[in-house]
Amino acid sequence: MSSTVFPKSRQSHISSSSTSCTRTHQMGALVLIATTFFITRLFNHSFPPNNPHSLPASLRFSAVSFDPHLPFSWPHLGYGSHLGIKIYVYAEDEIDGLKDLLYGRDHSISADACLKGQWGTQVKIHKMLLNSKFRTLNKEEADLFFVPAYAKCVRMMGGLNDKEINQTYVKVLSQMPYFRLSGGRNHIFVFPSGAGAHLFKSWAAYLNRSIILTPEGDRTDKRDTSAFNTWKDIIIPGNVDDGMTKEGATVVQPLPLSRRKYLANFLGRAQGKIGRLQLIDLARKFPNKLESPELKFSGPNKLGRKEYFEHLRNAKFCLAPRGESSWTLRFYESFFVECVPVILSDQAELPFQNVIDYTQISIKWPSTRIGTQLLEYLESISDEEIERMIDHGRRIRCLYVYAPESQPCSAFTAILWELQRKIRHFQQSAETFWLHNTTVVNRNLLPFSNWKPPMPLP
Repeated sequence: MSSTVFPKSRQSHISSSSTSCTRTHQMGALVLIATTFFITRLFNHSFPPNNPHSLPASLRFSAVSFDPHLPFSWPHLGYGSHLGIKIYVYAEDEIDGLKDLLYGRDHSISADACLKGQWGTQVKIHKMLLNSKFRTLNKEEADLFFVPAYAKCVRMMGGLNDKEINQTYVKVLSQMPYFRLSGGRNHIFVFPSGAGAHLFKSWAAYLNRSIILTPEGDRTDKRDTSAFNTWKDIIIPGNVDDGMTKEGATVVQPLPLSRRKYLANFLGRAQGKIGRLQLIDLARKFPNKLESPELKFSGPNKLGRKEYFEHLRNAKFCLAPRGESSWTLRFYESFFVECVPVILSDQAELPFQNVIDYTQISIKWPSTRIGTQLLEYLESISDEEIERMIDHGRRIRCLYVYAPESQPCSAFTAILWELQRKIRHFQQSAETFWLHNTTVVNRNLLPFSNWKPPMPLP
């Protein structure tokens, strides 16, 4: 074994150093080792390791579990251990113009008339907030502010045209001091249809910092930009027919897989969209595998809601292609007839992604590969795997139901949790300023308590 050879000068230095090592030095070294060990142990206990599985159970990210023996829970990280949000709901008589956005220019459209269809979520969320224990009547203690409007319904029923909707929103916003104070950051708006916030044509100028609740995450097919911002807005579920989401007997009951006639179905109008046209053509070529009937929503051959859901439940997979916009109500309806949804809309955004693992309950297939390959793939999936996905979907579909707040699992409760993550305890905007004594003022140094509407908007 070779040995290291040092120069004579270094050998001499080593030799002289070794002779000066006393018992005092040895004791000092032992103390240093012990101290280092103690400090290292202290830091290890003070700062948990990066591995998330070593964190305490209460601090781990706990997405919705598919284990039937585990209770439903919301993750603590970023949300808090419990709901403690306070939301102020603007009253319809409080602001000039708000009634127009709710009931039309003549105030002749009722809330009940707006309760059904895709825009029903505007009404449901509003009514639930009015009765919520998280509602506050004190603006000063509010974390967030809800601006009620049924603008989509009102427009569809002729209550306001596009120009009137735009002008009325601007009029309403100019009368809200707290909207001005935060630049709209703590104000909530619901836009429940495929148009999203584009229903208010000037949204980009006035609501670009506000919280938008919408099922629509992309509308760039007809617009230069999408109104949805993943960092401030919240995707909400579509409004599924109450007859399918209520407890107990529903409009139709799911069929056992063995009794389903088709591998897959597409129930929707072509609307001139290439993906839908491809599915209709595919159904003509493989009528025993893919059902795609011509849907009539008026006239003597109109398809009733019961007949619609009877068709939907008769396949193992429910295909959900893009229509006028990226989202489709069919995705949510599929969970209540218990067929596996197949998303054929590349830009689709899904709700509550912090808690739902969508790979467990659905399939997303490239819209550019709609054809025989899709059917072959779906045929390759065993009934056992389909049953597993259906069972997982059955456990989380409560998150797509606009049930009362008293229900531990509902779309409304989930929305409250997501809103809680948006709370800022300090509010500012480009038009708010503050002084040494904590007084908030505007550009003219007028204290906030003296701000009077109408106020200039951005």
